[in-house]
Amino acid sequence: MLDHKIRCSWCLDPLSIRYHDREWGVPVHEDRKLFEFLILEGAQAGLSWLTILKRREGYRNAFCQFDVEKVAQLEESDIQRLLKDVSIIRHQLKLRSAVINARAFIKIQEEFGSFDIYCWQFVSGKPMIHRRRSHGAVPTRSHESDAFSKDLKRRGFQFVGSTILYAYMQAVGMVNDHLVKCFRHGEC
Repeated sequence: MLDHKIRCSWCLDPLSIRYHDREWGVPVHEDRKLFEFLILEGAQAGLSWLTILKRREGYRNAFCQFDVEKVAQLEESDIQRLLKDVSIIRHQLKLRSAVINARAFIKIQEEFGSFDIYCWQFVSGKPMIHRRRSHGAVPTRSHESDAFSKDLKRRGFQFVGSTILYAYMQAVGMVNDHLVKCFRHGEC
């Protein structure tokens, strides 16, 4: 982009720039969106985020626009269909985990009233604001993501390791890791 704004160093293409400028680090409190990012971050494990961004619309279609109730009802025949869907990452364990995680997500909603209430407790209800000066200074996990991951695993979630959860926390604005020189740091 030729707008001359200073961004985080990972913004190297128009799709990443659009995601960075509009979504990354913005606090999310809507359960459907929180579920979407949980599915996408799990799918991203071992891949680049750009790979997932390019397939995001495919994931929306494959996973019922991230309607957690509908995803929780997917059956083996649906998994087999998704394994043939070239618009998403066709990884059997990741696809199965989306259904398992949807069922566990619903249990958390029932227990806490919303997934939002549950997940934001790991950061005391407000974003953790960091003042990182370089991309190399951004950690891949934290005490909070360790605790979040451990609790989700205890509740039966899959593909929710601490590194995945830290990326999730960044994506949904629980953690503001925009570099201090990035124009979005102060905005988020």
